[in-house]
Amino acid sequence: MAEGIKDKVVILGMGCTKFGERFEADSSDLLVEAFKECLEDAQIEKKDIQAAWLGSHIDEVNIGKGGTYVSSVLHLPMIPVTRCENFCASGTESFRGAVYAVASGACDIALAMGVEKLKDTGYGGLPNSPAFGQLMVMIGPNATAPGMFAQLATGYSARTGIPMEKIKEAMTHVSWKSHQNGAKNPKAHLRKAISKEQIAGAPMIAYPLGLFDCCGVSDGAAMAIVTTPEIFRKIKPNEEMVKVKALQIAVSSGEEAGYTKWDGSYVATTRLASQRAYQEAGIKDPRKEISMMEVHDCFSITELVTMEDLHISPEGGAVDDVLNGFFDLDGGVPCQVDGGLKCFGHPIGASGLRMIYEMYNQLLRRWPEDRLVKNAELGLTHNLGGVPTNNVCSVAILGL
Repeated sequence: MAEGIKDKVVILGMGCTKFGERFEADSSDLLVEAFKECLEDAQIEKKDIQAAWLGSHIDEVNIGKGGTYVSSVLHLPMIPVTRCENFCASGTESFRGAVYAVASGACDIALAMGVEKLKDTGYGGLPNSPAFGQLMVMIGPNATAPGMFAQLATGYSARTGIPMEKIKEAMTHVSWKSHQNGAKNPKAHLRKAISKEQIAGAPMIAYPLGLFDCCGVSDGAAMAIVTTPEIFRKIKPNEEMVKVKALQIAVSSGEEAGYTKWDGSYVATTRLASQRAYQEAGIKDPRKEISMMEVHDCFSITELVTMEDLHISPEGGAVDDVLNGFFDLDGGVPCQVDGGLKCFGHPIGASGLRMIYEMYNQLLRRWPEDRLVKNAELGLTHNLGGVPTNNVCSVAILGL
C-alpha cells in the first residue's frame, strides 16, 4: 500500500533569478545565475549532485529536447539529466522527479531546474509552440488563453448566482493584492503598485478580463536541491529544514469538455490534486492549517476560483473571502505573497519552482518583516498547465 512521501525529502537549497525582460541574458546565463545561488544555499559542491531534472516548455527557443544542454552549461558531473515538459506545470514536474528519486532511495541528492526564455520569441503572449497549437486545435481555431479562462467567470456567476459586477470587484482586488506584494519583491518582474481604479479602468482583453487581470510574459529560472532529512542534518546541523509534506499531480482526460456534469465554473484537476495532497500531508482542515499559498494566477479569475478548488473557501465563498482581505498579506491565508504570476512573472518552465522558492524562504523567515507571513508553518503551491477544459495541475505542500 502506497504511503506517500511525507517528510521523506527536504529542500537543501534553492535559487531563483530575477524575472523580467532579460534580453541581456540567454537561457544558459539564467541557469547559471540560479545555480550559483542554489549551490551556495545548499552548502554542497557540484560533485555531490547525483541526478537532475529540467522543466522547460518551449524547446524551440530554449534548450533543445534533451538534457545535454543544461549538463554542458552547468558542467554537471556526468550524471543523468532528464528534461521534462508538462505545459505551465513543467517546473513542478521537474521538482517531482528529483523528490521521487530521493524518496525512493535511488539517489541521495538531486537537482530540480526550470527555465524559460519567452521574451526572445517576439510574441506578446505565449508563443505558438506545437504543444499549445495541438491543444488549441482540439478546443477550436479561435481559442486564446484569455478567452478560455475568461469563461470561468461566466460559469462561476451562473453556478453561484453572484452578479458579474461583484465578481469583477473581487478580481480587481486579486490583481491589486498581487501588485502590492510584487512591489516589495526585488526579483519580481512588475514592481509598481497600482490603484484599484487603474485596474478596473484598464482596456478589456476578454470579458471580464482587463489588462491587469492577465499575467505578464517573462524570462527566468529557478532551482531546488533536495535530499533526505538525515543527510540534511549532516550538512546543516544547526539549521531549520523545510520538508516536502505532499506532492500530487492530476492530469485531465478531457472529460470536462465531453460531459454535461462539468459546468465550466471550476478546474476539476485542482480539486482532485489538492484532495490527494491533503491526504498525503495529513491535513484535515486546509483553511485552518495552511499558512500561505502561491497559486497559478495566470488570470485573476483563475486565482479566484482556485480558492474554492483548493477547498480553502467554501463553495460560492471565494468572492467574499477575497473582498474581506482573507488572502491579503495580513489575512487568514495570504496568497501570492511574492506577487504571483501576475507580478513576479511567468517563464513557463520556471514558475512552479519559483512558487516553491517563495514558500521555502518564507518558512525559513529570510525576508524583510514587511514581506513575511506571520507564524508560517505550512505553505502550498498550485501550478496549472493548459486550459480549464484540458489541463495538468500540481499541488505541493511544504512545512517545517
